[in-house]
Amino acid sequence: MKLYTYFRSSAAYRVRIALNLKGLDYEAVPVHLVRDGGQHLLEPYLALNPSGLVPTLQDDSLLLTQSMAILEYLEEVHPQVALLPKDAIGRARVRELCQIVACDIHPVNNLRILKYLVKHLGHDEAVKTDWYRHWIIEGFRSLEAHLARNPGTGLFCHGDTPTMADCFLVPQVFNAQRFDIDVTAYPTIARINDHCVEVAEFKAAHPSRQVDAE
Repeated sequence: MKLYTYFRSSAAYRVRIALNLKGLDYEAVPVHLVRDGGQHLLEPYLALNPSGLVPTLQDDSLLLTQSMAILEYLEEVHPQVALLPKDAIGRARVRELCQIVACDIHPVNNLRILKYLVKHLGHDEAVKTDWYRHWIIEGFRSLEAHLARNPGTGLFCHGDTPTMADCFLVPQVFNAQRFDIDVTAYPTIARINDHCVEVAEFKAAHPSRQVDAE
C-alpha cells in the first residue's frame, strides 16, 4: 500500500492517522505542494490523481483520491480496528462531524484557494491570513457546539475510542494553531485534541514526523 502524501496536508494527515490506528503498513510517497511549481500539478502525479490533490492511496491496482472515501474504504476492507461505531446513529454522527471539517472548513482554506486569493485576486498576505482565520473560527464555532451539546462525546469526538471524526479534527486543529488561533476558545475541541495528540498513532502521523518534514 502506498500513500502519496505531503507532510503539512491536513487531508493526508487524516489518512495517516487512520492507517496508524488500524495498524496498516504503508509506503509514504512525498508529493511536494510547493517545490517544482507544485509536484501535484506535474504529469506523473496527475496520471495517478487527475484532481492534482493529495492524498492518493494506492492499494494494488486501486487508486483512491479523497480522504473520506479512503477512510471508508479502509474501514470496509480492514474492519478489525473500527473507526465507525456499530450503531447507525453513531455512524451518522461521526460522518456528520467529519463533514463539518471536510466540507465546511477545509475547502475554503485549501492551499489552491489561498494561492488564488493572492496571485489572481491580488490580495496581500494579511488578507489571506484573515480569510483563513475567519473560516476556521466560523467552522470551529459550529463544531464546538455539535461536540459540546451531544452526550455521545467522550474522551474522543464520539465515545472513548478514536473514530474517523478524530482523524479529521486533529489535523484541522494543527492548521488552526499554525495560524495562531486560540483553540482554548473551543474547550471541547481543545480537550479532545489534547487527548488525541498523546496517543501514539496520532503522534506518528504528525507533520513533524514525516519523511518530507521541513
